[in-house]
Amino acid sequence: MTNTDSVQPIAALAQQALAPKDVEPGRIYLVATADGEIETVDLTGPEFTGRLERKTGTTTVRDAASFLTYYAKHHDDSTEVYSDVEKLTVTAVLDAHQADGARFGGHRLHLALRKTKAWEEWTSLDGKLLTQDQFANFLEDHLAYLVDPDAATMLEIAQSIKASTKAEFQSSSRLQSGERKFSFVEDTKASAGAKGDIAIPETFKIAVPPFEGADAYSMTARFKYRIDRGQLALGFKLEQPEERAKAAFADVLAAIAEGVDTPILNGTPA
Repeated sequence: MTNTDSVQPIAALAQQALAPKDVEPGRIYLVATADGEIETVDLTGPEFTGRLERKTGTTTVRDAASFLTYYAKHHDDSTEVYSDVEKLTVTAVLDAHQADGARFGGHRLHLALRKTKAWEEWTSLDGKLLTQDQFANFLEDHLAYLVDPDAATMLEIAQSIKASTKAEFQSSSRLQSGERKFSFVEDTKASAGAKGDIAIPETFKIAVPPFEGADAYSMTARFKYRIDRGQLALGFKLEQPEERAKAAFADVLAAIAEGVDTPILNGTPA
C-alpha cells in the first residue's frame, strides 16, 4: 500500500469528526476545537431545557384569600408558616427543611397587609386639633364611616360648625344628654351681637376597614376642643386604634389558619 492509500482513510475520519451533529438540551458535550483543545458545552441549564431545577422567589399578596390560593398550589408536607403581629405579616416557606434533610428555603409566600386610605386618614388626625373649617370638611368627606350618631346627624353638626367660623366662642358646658355645648357671639363689635350655640356629642363611633380586603372595624372617637382667644379648635381621639388593627390582623390570621394544613408559628423565618 502506498503512502497515498494510507492517508485517504485518515482524512475521511477527520472529515467525519468535523461534520456537524445535532445536540440535545439537557446533556453535556465535549467538543474538540480546531486548535486541538477540548471544550465542555453544558446544555443542562433552564435556558436550554425550559425547566427550572427548583422553585425560587418571594411572592407578595395583600389579602388572606390570595395567600390561600397561592399556598394551595405550591405547598407540600414540609411547608412552614410564620406570623408576626407587630409587622402584621404572614410568611410561608414553601420549600422549608424536612425532618430528614435540608432544603433551599428559597420559595416563599409573603402576606403584607396594606392599610386603607380611610384608616390612614382617620389615624393621621388622631389627637390633633383643627380649625372649624378643617374639622367640618373632614367630617363631610368621611360621612360614609360615621356610625353613631349617623351620617345625617353628623352632617348637620358639620354644617353648624362651618356656619359659625367667624363667630367668637366664649364658653363650653356639658349637657345632661352627654353633649357639649359651645356658646358664641356672631358680632362682637355690636353692643348686642347675635348669640348662638353648637351642641356636639362628646363621643361618636366610626367603622373603618384597617386593611385592603378586610372588614370594617368599629372604634369610638372622643371629641377634643380648645377655645383660645375666641377661636374654637376641634379634633378627636380614637380609642386604641393600634389594638383594633391587631384585632383585624388576628381575624385575617384565623382565616389563613383554617385554610392551611400546618400550625402557624409565631415569629420570623430565617
